[in-house]
Formats: sequence, C-alpha cells, structure tokens
Amino acid sequence: MDSKILIPISLFLMIFGIVYLIYSTRNRERLALIEKGVDASIFLQGKGSGVPAWKVFVVNVAFLLIGSGVGIFVALLITTYTSLNDGAVYPSIIFIMSGIGLLVGFKTAKDLDKE
Repeated sequence: MDSKILIPISLFLMIFGIVYLIYSTRNRERLALIEKGVDASIFLQGKGSGVPAWKVFVVNVAFLLIGSGVGIFVALLITTYTSLNDGAVYPSIIFIMSGIGLLVGFKTAKDLDKE
C-alpha cells in the first residue's frame, strides 16, 4: 500500500484506540465501585462547580492568538531594524510570544476558576 493512505488510517486508529481505552477503563472503574456498594452519586459530583471547559478553552485560544500576533509584529520590528536572519527570528519570537500568551491564558483561567 501507498504510505499516503497509511498515515490517515493509522492516525484514525490511534485516536479511536485512545478514546476506547479511556471509556472502557472508566466503565470498569465505575462497575467495580458499584459492586463494592459505593453510592453512584459520586459520579455526578463536581459537574456543576467551576468554570465551563469551553470558557477556559476560549480564553486560552484568545491569548494564544494574541501572543502569536504580537510575536509576528515584534519579529517584523526586529528584522526591520536589525540585520538578523529572518529565518531564525520569526519562528523563535513567535514561539516565545505564543508561550507567554498561553501562560497568561492559564493564569487568567485559574483566576476565573477562583471566582
């Protein structure tokens, strides 16, 4: 077979395997707890507390995109006013600023969880 078709198939199988393993393990753990006589209401605890996951995701993606944009702008300024190599400056500054953006997003999401 051609390797172009093996890559998507193997990626799909890997994702399917991980999801199957997570759900089957969780099911076995729950069945074992129920067999021991533990109340099934423990599975519903923690559902209503905290910030919804989509809000945390949106905050992190927003700060990632802001960091990437600032990184591109700073890299443009650096390459315009210095004689540094474009090929080295752009990726490094973009990754640094994106990392800072994710760090700020993490701190902001943690502060949202406290409220």
